[in-house]
Amino acid sequence: MEKEYDFIIIGAGIAGLSAAMYAARLGMKTLCLGASSGSELPVGGVISTTNIVENYPGIMKISGAELAESIKKHAESYELVTIKEERAISVEKKNNKFIVKTDVGNYNGKAILFATGSVWKKLDVPGSKEFENKGVAYCALCDAPLFKNKVVAVVGGSNTAVKYANILSEYAKKVYIIYRKEKLRAEEANLKKIEENKKVEIINNANVLKVVGDKVVKGVILDRDYGRSNELKLDGVFVAIGYVPSSELAKKLGIAVNEGGEIIIDHKTCETSMKGAYAAGDIVDSPFKQIIGAAGNGCKAAFSAYDYISKEIK
Repeated sequence: MEKEYDFIIIGAGIAGLSAAMYAARLGMKTLCLGASSGSELPVGGVISTTNIVENYPGIMKISGAELAESIKKHAESYELVTIKEERAISVEKKNNKFIVKTDVGNYNGKAILFATGSVWKKLDVPGSKEFENKGVAYCALCDAPLFKNKVVAVVGGSNTAVKYANILSEYAKKVYIIYRKEKLRAEEANLKKIEENKKVEIINNANVLKVVGDKVVKGVILDRDYGRSNELKLDGVFVAIGYVPSSELAKKLGIAVNEGGEIIIDHKTCETSMKGAYAAGDIVDSPFKQIIGAAGNGCKAAFSAYDYISKEIK
Protein backbone atom coordinates (compact mmCIF):
# COMPACT_ATOMS: atom_id res chain seq x y z
CA MET A 1 0.00 0.00 0.00
CA GLU A 2 1.46 3.34 -1.09
CA LYS A 3 1.53 6.20 1.41
CA GLU A 4 -0.07 9.42 0.14
CA TYR A 5 1.59 12.83 0.08
CA ASP A 6 0.91 16.13 -1.63
CA PHE A 7 4.55 16.77 -2.51
CA ILE A 8 7.43 14.30 -2.77
CA ILE A 9 10.98 15.64 -2.86
CA ILE A 10 13.78 13.37 -4.00
CA GLY A 11 16.98 14.72 -2.51
CA ALA A 12 17.67 16.19 0.92
CA GLY A 13 20.30 18.77 0.11
CA ILE A 14 19.85 22.53 0.42
CA ALA A 15 17.36 22.68 -2.48
CA GLY A 16 15.26 19.77 -1.24
CA LEU A 17 15.18 20.86 2.40
CA SER A 18 14.34 24.47 1.47
CA ALA A 19 11.48 23.21 -0.71
CA ALA A 20 10.21 21.06 2.16
CA MET A 21 10.12 24.06 4.49
CA TYR A 22 8.09 26.18 2.09
CA ALA A 23 5.82 23.32 1.07
CA ALA A 24 4.88 22.80 4.72
CA ARG A 25 4.23 26.51 5.18
CA LEU A 26 1.82 26.24 2.26
CA GLY A 27 0.00 23.39 3.96
CA MET A 28 1.28 20.55 1.82
CA LYS A 29 1.94 17.13 3.34
CA THR A 30 5.55 16.65 2.22
CA LEU A 31 7.95 13.73 2.01
CA CYS A 32 11.66 14.44 1.55
CA LEU A 33 13.80 11.46 0.59
CA GLY A 34 17.49 11.70 1.41
CA ALA A 35 20.30 9.33 0.57
CA SER A 36 20.45 6.08 2.48
CA SER A 37 23.57 5.25 4.48
CA GLY A 38 26.40 4.05 2.30
CA SER A 39 25.69 6.55 -0.49
CA GLU A 40 28.27 9.09 -1.56
CA LEU A 41 26.46 12.09 -0.06
CA PRO A 42 24.62 12.34 3.27
CA VAL A 43 21.36 14.12 4.06
CA GLY A 44 22.34 17.77 3.66
CA GLY A 45 23.89 17.15 0.25
CA VAL A 46 27.27 18.14 -1.12
CA ILE A 47 27.47 21.21 1.11
CA SER A 48 27.90 18.79 4.04
CA THR A 49 31.36 17.96 2.68
CA THR A 50 32.42 21.63 2.54
CA ASN A 51 34.74 22.87 5.26
CA ILE A 52 33.80 26.56 5.53
CA VAL A 53 30.89 28.47 3.95
CA GLU A 54 31.35 32.24 3.78
CA ASN A 55 28.87 33.25 1.06
CA TYR A 56 25.46 32.45 2.59
CA PRO A 57 23.61 35.71 3.38
CA GLY A 58 23.28 36.53 7.04
CA ILE A 59 25.92 34.04 8.15
CA MET A 60 29.50 35.30 8.13
CA LYS A 61 31.16 31.92 8.53
CA ILE A 62 29.90 28.39 9.17
CA SER A 63 30.92 24.86 8.31
CA GLY A 64 28.98 23.19 5.52
CA ALA A 65 27.93 20.37 7.83
CA GLU A 66 26.57 22.82 10.41
CA LEU A 67 24.63 24.79 7.80
CA ALA A 68 23.10 21.62 6.34
CA GLU A 69 22.14 20.34 9.78
CA SER A 70 20.57 23.69 10.69
CA ILE A 71 18.41 23.73 7.55
CA LYS A 72 17.47 20.07 8.11
CA LYS A 73 16.31 20.84 11.67
CA HIS A 74 14.36 23.84 10.38
CA ALA A 75 12.57 21.65 7.82
CA GLU A 76 11.87 18.97 10.44
CA SER A 77 10.31 21.54 12.75
CA TYR A 78 7.20 21.53 10.53
CA GLU A 79 4.76 18.73 11.34
CA LEU A 80 3.83 18.34 7.68
CA VAL A 81 7.41 17.44 6.71
CA THR A 82 8.69 13.87 6.87
CA ILE A 83 12.36 13.24 6.06
CA LYS A 84 13.36 9.66 5.34
CA GLU A 85 16.84 8.36 4.64
CA GLU A 86 15.73 6.17 1.77
CA ARG A 87 17.06 5.83 -1.75
CA ALA A 88 14.56 6.40 -4.58
CA ILE A 89 14.82 3.55 -7.08
CA SER A 90 12.16 4.49 -9.63
CA VAL A 91 9.48 7.08 -10.40
CA GLU A 92 6.43 6.69 -12.63
CA LYS A 93 3.36 8.80 -13.29
CA LYS A 94 -0.13 7.31 -13.33
CA ASN A 95 -3.44 9.18 -13.34
CA ASN A 96 -1.88 12.50 -12.30
CA LYS A 97 0.00 10.87 -9.44
CA PHE A 98 3.70 10.23 -9.09
CA ILE A 99 4.60 6.83 -7.65
CA VAL A 100 8.03 6.73 -6.05
CA LYS A 101 9.56 3.38 -5.18
CA THR A 102 12.43 3.37 -2.68
CA ASP A 103 14.62 0.66 -1.19
CA VAL A 104 12.11 0.53 1.68
CA GLY A 105 8.60 1.26 0.33
CA ASN A 106 6.33 3.00 -2.16
CA TYR A 107 4.89 6.53 -1.96
CA ASN A 108 2.32 8.52 -3.97
CA GLY A 109 2.54 12.25 -4.59
CA LYS A 110 0.47 14.82 -6.45
CA ALA A 111 3.62 16.71 -7.42
CA ILE A 112 7.30 15.85 -7.33
CA LEU A 113 10.61 17.68 -7.05
CA PHE A 114 13.92 16.33 -8.28
CA ALA A 115 16.64 17.79 -6.07
CA THR A 116 19.07 14.94 -6.56
CA GLY A 117 22.14 17.12 -7.05
CA SER A 118 25.30 15.71 -8.52
CA VAL A 119 28.12 13.30 -7.76
CA TRP A 120 31.86 13.74 -8.03
CA LYS A 121 33.31 13.31 -11.52
CA LYS A 122 35.82 10.51 -11.49
CA LEU A 123 39.41 10.82 -12.64
CA ASP A 124 39.36 8.56 -15.69
CA VAL A 125 43.00 7.46 -15.92
CA PRO A 126 44.75 4.16 -15.21
CA GLY A 127 45.14 3.55 -11.49
CA SER A 128 42.47 5.99 -10.32
CA LYS A 129 39.80 3.34 -9.76
CA GLU A 130 42.24 0.77 -8.41
CA PHE A 131 43.52 3.16 -5.76
CA GLU A 132 40.19 4.65 -4.61
CA ASN A 133 40.22 4.69 -0.80
CA LYS A 134 43.90 3.73 -1.00
CA GLY A 135 45.13 7.26 -1.60
CA VAL A 136 42.72 8.48 -4.28
CA ALA A 137 39.94 10.51 -2.65
CA TYR A 138 37.13 12.88 -3.62
CA CYS A 139 36.34 14.66 -0.34
CA ALA A 140 39.06 16.69 1.37
CA LEU A 141 36.95 17.50 4.41
CA CYS A 142 36.26 13.79 4.93
CA ASP A 143 39.76 12.42 4.39
CA ALA A 144 42.29 15.21 5.01
CA PRO A 145 43.16 14.04 8.56
CA LEU A 146 44.38 10.74 7.09
CA PHE A 147 47.23 12.57 5.34
CA LYS A 148 48.88 14.31 8.28
CA ASN A 149 52.51 15.15 7.45
CA LYS A 150 52.12 13.56 4.00
CA VAL A 151 52.54 14.92 0.48
CA VAL A 152 49.34 15.17 -1.53
CA ALA A 153 47.99 16.68 -4.74
CA VAL A 154 44.68 18.15 -5.76
CA VAL A 155 43.67 17.66 -9.39
CA GLY A 156 41.57 20.53 -10.73
CA GLY A 157 41.46 24.30 -10.87
CA SER A 158 38.02 25.32 -9.63
CA ASN A 159 36.83 26.79 -6.34
CA THR A 160 36.46 23.26 -5.02
CA ALA A 161 40.05 22.39 -5.91
CA VAL A 162 41.40 25.51 -4.23
CA LYS A 163 39.30 24.92 -1.11
CA TYR A 164 40.52 21.33 -1.01
CA ALA A 165 44.12 22.53 -1.13
CA ASN A 166 43.58 24.90 1.78
CA ILE A 167 41.89 22.19 3.87
CA LEU A 168 44.63 19.68 3.10
CA SER A 169 47.37 22.17 4.00
CA GLU A 170 46.12 22.09 7.58
CA TYR A 171 47.29 18.47 7.78
CA ALA A 172 49.71 17.66 4.95
CA LYS A 173 53.27 18.93 4.85
CA LYS A 174 53.04 19.69 1.12
CA VAL A 175 50.12 20.19 -1.27
CA TYR A 176 50.32 20.41 -5.06
CA ILE A 177 47.53 21.68 -7.28
CA ILE A 178 47.70 20.04 -10.71
CA TYR A 179 45.69 21.95 -13.30
CA ARG A 180 45.48 21.47 -17.05
CA LYS A 181 45.30 25.21 -17.83
CA GLU A 182 47.48 28.26 -17.21
CA LYS A 183 45.42 29.95 -14.48
CA LEU A 184 43.18 28.65 -11.71
CA ARG A 185 39.52 29.61 -12.13
CA ALA A 186 38.56 30.07 -8.49
CA GLU A 187 37.04 33.13 -6.84
CA GLU A 188 39.43 35.94 -5.94
CA ALA A 189 39.04 35.41 -2.19
CA ASN A 190 39.99 31.74 -2.49
CA LEU A 191 42.89 32.49 -4.83
CA LYS A 192 44.31 34.97 -2.32
CA LYS A 193 44.32 32.30 0.39
CA ILE A 194 46.24 29.95 -1.89
CA GLU A 195 48.79 32.62 -2.84
CA GLU A 196 49.47 33.24 0.84
CA ASN A 197 49.70 29.52 1.69
CA LYS A 198 53.37 28.50 1.69
CA LYS A 199 52.54 24.79 1.76
CA VAL A 200 50.77 24.91 -1.61
CA GLU A 201 52.52 24.72 -4.97
CA ILE A 202 50.71 25.00 -8.32
CA ILE A 203 51.61 22.88 -11.34
CA ASN A 204 49.96 24.52 -14.34
CA ASN A 205 49.47 23.20 -17.87
CA ALA A 206 49.66 19.60 -16.72
CA ASN A 207 47.40 16.55 -16.84
CA VAL A 208 47.54 13.38 -14.80
CA LEU A 209 48.11 10.39 -17.11
CA LYS A 210 48.30 7.68 -14.49
CA VAL A 211 48.10 7.05 -10.74
CA VAL A 212 50.88 4.74 -9.58
CA GLY A 213 51.55 2.75 -6.44
CA ASP A 214 51.63 -0.70 -4.89
CA LYS A 215 49.15 -1.30 -2.09
CA VAL A 216 48.59 2.47 -1.79
CA VAL A 217 49.23 5.55 -3.92
CA LYS A 218 52.88 6.42 -4.45
CA GLY A 219 52.53 9.14 -7.07
CA VAL A 220 51.22 10.24 -10.45
CA ILE A 221 52.59 10.39 -13.98
CA LEU A 222 52.11 13.79 -15.66
CA ASP A 223 51.99 14.61 -19.36
CA ARG A 224 54.98 16.92 -18.95
CA ASP A 225 58.10 17.06 -16.85
CA TYR A 226 57.96 18.91 -13.56
CA GLY A 227 61.47 19.42 -12.33
CA ARG A 228 63.55 16.57 -13.66
CA SER A 229 60.81 14.01 -14.16
CA ASN A 230 57.19 13.56 -15.20
CA GLU A 231 56.60 11.40 -12.12
CA LEU A 232 55.45 13.24 -9.00
CA LYS A 233 55.92 11.38 -5.71
CA LEU A 234 52.75 11.57 -3.60
CA ASP A 235 50.94 9.90 -0.73
CA GLY A 236 47.48 10.97 -1.84
CA VAL A 237 45.52 12.35 -4.78
CA PHE A 238 42.35 14.41 -4.25
CA VAL A 239 40.16 14.79 -7.32
CA ALA A 240 38.18 18.02 -7.80
CA ILE A 241 37.33 18.12 -11.50
CA GLY A 242 33.62 18.80 -11.29
CA TYR A 243 30.35 16.99 -10.83
CA VAL A 244 28.01 14.79 -12.87
CA PRO A 245 24.25 15.51 -12.56
CA SER A 246 22.30 12.72 -10.84
CA SER A 247 19.43 12.86 -13.33
CA GLU A 248 18.87 9.17 -14.14
CA LEU A 249 15.52 8.94 -12.34
CA ALA A 250 14.20 12.00 -14.15
CA LYS A 251 15.44 10.78 -17.53
CA LYS A 252 13.78 7.38 -17.07
CA LEU A 253 10.54 9.18 -16.29
CA GLY A 254 10.81 10.95 -19.65
CA ILE A 255 11.83 14.40 -18.40
CA ALA A 256 13.99 16.43 -20.79
CA VAL A 257 17.66 17.01 -20.00
CA ASN A 258 20.39 18.90 -21.85
CA GLU A 259 23.57 17.45 -23.35
CA GLY A 260 25.30 17.62 -19.98
CA GLY A 261 22.53 15.65 -18.28
CA GLU A 262 21.09 18.65 -16.41
CA ILE A 263 17.31 18.83 -16.12
CA ILE A 264 15.84 21.57 -18.31
CA ILE A 265 13.46 23.78 -16.34
CA ASP A 266 11.33 26.86 -16.77
CA HIS A 267 13.43 29.20 -14.64
CA LYS A 268 10.36 31.19 -13.59
CA THR A 269 8.62 28.17 -12.06
CA CYS A 270 11.24 25.40 -11.86
CA GLU A 271 8.82 23.16 -13.76
CA THR A 272 10.36 20.49 -15.99
CA SER A 273 9.04 19.24 -19.33
CA MET A 274 6.46 17.19 -17.40
CA LYS A 275 3.43 18.70 -15.66
CA GLY A 276 3.66 18.46 -11.91
CA ALA A 277 7.38 17.62 -11.95
CA TYR A 278 9.90 20.21 -10.78
CA ALA A 279 13.66 20.37 -10.33
CA ALA A 280 16.01 22.52 -8.22
CA GLY A 281 19.63 22.75 -7.15
CA ASP A 282 22.75 21.48 -8.90
CA ILE A 283 20.65 19.17 -11.08
CA VAL A 284 19.13 21.98 -13.21
CA ASP A 285 20.42 23.75 -16.33
CA SER A 286 21.82 26.79 -14.57
CA PRO A 287 25.47 27.86 -14.92
CA PHE A 288 25.61 29.09 -11.33
CA LYS A 289 25.86 26.25 -8.80
CA GLN A 290 25.55 28.08 -5.49
CA ILE A 291 23.70 27.14 -2.32
CA ILE A 292 21.76 30.40 -2.25
CA GLY A 293 20.47 29.59 -5.76
CA ALA A 294 19.58 26.05 -4.67
CA ALA A 295 17.62 27.39 -1.70
CA GLY A 296 15.84 29.94 -3.91
CA ASN A 297 14.90 27.36 -6.52
CA GLY A 298 13.64 25.01 -3.82
CA CYS A 299 11.35 27.75 -2.53
CA LYS A 300 10.18 28.57 -6.06
CA ALA A 301 9.47 24.92 -6.84
CA ALA A 302 7.36 24.54 -3.69
CA PHE A 303 5.20 27.54 -4.62
CA SER A 304 4.85 26.26 -8.19
CA ALA A 305 3.84 22.79 -6.96
CA TYR A 306 1.26 24.32 -4.63
CA ASP A 307 -0.17 26.36 -7.49
CA TYR A 308 -0.28 23.28 -9.75
CA ILE A 309 -2.01 21.09 -7.14
CA SER A 310 -4.52 23.83 -6.25
CA LYS A 311 -5.54 24.46 -9.86
CA GLU A 312 -5.15 21.13 -11.63
CA ILE A 313 -5.35 18.29 -9.08
CA LYS A 314 -8.60 17.53 -7.27
